[in-house]
Amino acid sequence: MKLVWPSAKLLQAAAGASLRAYHCVTSSVLPLLLEQYTKHPQSSQRRTILEMLLGFLELQQKWGHVEEDESTLLSLRAPVCSVVFSALTDPSVQLQLVGIRALTVLGSLQALVPGFLSPSDLELVVDHLIRLALHEEDSQSSEAAMEAAGSLAPLYPKVFSGHMVPRLEEELQSERQEESPRDHCSLQQRCLQALAAVSTHTSIVRETVPVLLQHLRKVQKGSEAGNAQDMVSVCQSLHRVALQCQQDAESCWYYHQTVVPCLLAMAVQAAMQESTHPLLGKALLEEEVLAAMVPVISAATTHLSPELAAQSVSHVVPLFLDGEVSFLPQNSFPCSFQPFEDGECLEAQRRLVALLMAFVCSLPRNVAIPQQERLLRELLALSCSCNCPFTATTAAKCFAGLVNKHLAGQQLDEILQLAVNRMELGLAEGPCRMQALTLLLWVTKALVLRYHPLSSRLTDKLLGLLGDTELGPAAADGFSLLMAESPDVLHKGCHADVRIMFRQRFFTDNVPKLVQGFHGAGPDVKANYLKGLSHVLNHLPKPVLVTELPTLLSLLLEALSCSDRVVQLSTLSCLQPLLLEAPQIMSLHVDTLVTKFLSLTSSPTMAVRIAALRCAHALTSLPTTVLLPYKARVIRALAKPLDDKKRLVRKEAVAARGEWFLLGSPGR
Repeated sequence: MKLVWPSAKLLQAAAGASLRAYHCVTSSVLPLLLEQYTKHPQSSQRRTILEMLLGFLELQQKWGHVEEDESTLLSLRAPVCSVVFSALTDPSVQLQLVGIRALTVLGSLQALVPGFLSPSDLELVVDHLIRLALHEEDSQSSEAAMEAAGSLAPLYPKVFSGHMVPRLEEELQSERQEESPRDHCSLQQRCLQALAAVSTHTSIVRETVPVLLQHLRKVQKGSEAGNAQDMVSVCQSLHRVALQCQQDAESCWYYHQTVVPCLLAMAVQAAMQESTHPLLGKALLEEEVLAAMVPVISAATTHLSPELAAQSVSHVVPLFLDGEVSFLPQNSFPCSFQPFEDGECLEAQRRLVALLMAFVCSLPRNVAIPQQERLLRELLALSCSCNCPFTATTAAKCFAGLVNKHLAGQQLDEILQLAVNRMELGLAEGPCRMQALTLLLWVTKALVLRYHPLSSRLTDKLLGLLGDTELGPAAADGFSLLMAESPDVLHKGCHADVRIMFRQRFFTDNVPKLVQGFHGAGPDVKANYLKGLSHVLNHLPKPVLVTELPTLLSLLLEALSCSDRVVQLSTLSCLQPLLLEAPQIMSLHVDTLVTKFLSLTSSPTMAVRIAALRCAHALTSLPTTVLLPYKARVIRALAKPLDDKKRLVRKEAVAARGEWFLLGSPGR
């Protein structure tokens, strides 16, 4: 057994030399491996042998299609299948995982070696995958089985749609009395994941999508406490299917016209019931469920052709502006849909602006949006006046997403001037200051990304708010929003206008102003400037940051003394890569760095302690001669976090202290 691995590797190398060599080697070696597998009952030995067998099976793919009379594999079909199937039922998870990989390769060999898997073999493959995906305790095997099903489904769509999908649907709908609620929930979760994983062919998508939507309707009608989480799980599965459909135009359009109207109809129904019967459909209107629906609608929309996108937008925008529900399935609603109207009873309807945002902000830029100016005005009014933070924020994001893609010209200038007036009015005084700041942040981001001239004026307004005692901390956090990648709007995946190197340009224009503002600020707001600066630096490409480091390092070190945990964490995460990439510059400040990092290892915040320990670890990349005077002090100080109550902190402390112990050792 000691020589199996190197021997098989040499033989695989020989077999990879030519097709003739492959036939010659495999005809001798495969029977030996199959015999060895049967002879050795231990799971670890069987795993080694099966991995070697897998290597030879994979080589067949290199040589492509072979004639029946030339194929060694065809003559060994039965024992090879028997070995792989036995591995799938073994208690050893590691052997199961190799078996699943082998199963995937066997399935792909059917096209190269016709007749390799019989119809009964394929059904057995599906049975094994279902059992592993749904009922195997170890999550590794379950996930691997789902991935294998996704790989094999496009090769055998009829088998998977006719055999696997009905079984999964049956399991999803079953109500087993003997199971605990937790086990039942876990099984349903796995069924949903498996349905999504197997949806990798158009014909299968047409089978799985209705099952997922039907389950979502069933959950919506239920009254269990876990409804919201169940809905989120279904949405996550629908999102995975949407991503898998994006490469195929037919699947993409089927998915879009099936899923988007259904989700909108369910949400509109729930919002209207909330107005008339407050307890019905409530889970669907919770923030976490609406937030889970956003990526589903977005992924279903981003890859549409301009013609089909235009067809879809002609229905969705009138739904929100005029309550035009005729295109929705089951459109007998108890009252009219008016999300932009005033009235306390319409608050539930206004929350659905999140779904409008997901749709219109994901459209290609060359798709005309009907009544766009009216829509922008309605979104602007809602973002400034709504008392619900979720609704106000999604309206602001939707407004910003549309402004980012809007053609330059008089219409854009007018709507932006209107937005600036509303923001200035909201920021001046009154109860809506936070909504006005949220709008300012998202509009600024939309304009910064496209290099619009107004962006510098809005950024200056944001810089001015850092000195505001009420809004200053939120304004400082807003710099992270401006620089980071947004998950749902204003990114390249949803066709936003994102110019190259916008972060570098923002840094050049605004960091000097942040530094100047910090030096002139009062002690109660200095932390806001440091927080804003650390957010900007954190999202800047490291090569750019290294060149600016000499002028900014003293300010970063001052930020470590700030009592604000966010500032400390952000600064530490900024300094850690710089220790590795700019050791010469950092060496000049080693005394201060050691002192600051060691003091922060006793921070009350776990994340700060972990970040400080990682920085202490990264210090060892500086020149050894610079660090040696501090070695004993650091090793003593790092003994304390070894007893930290949090395991993750102890883990970082062990790693950091070990490196400091080895500092100056021969060969380091």
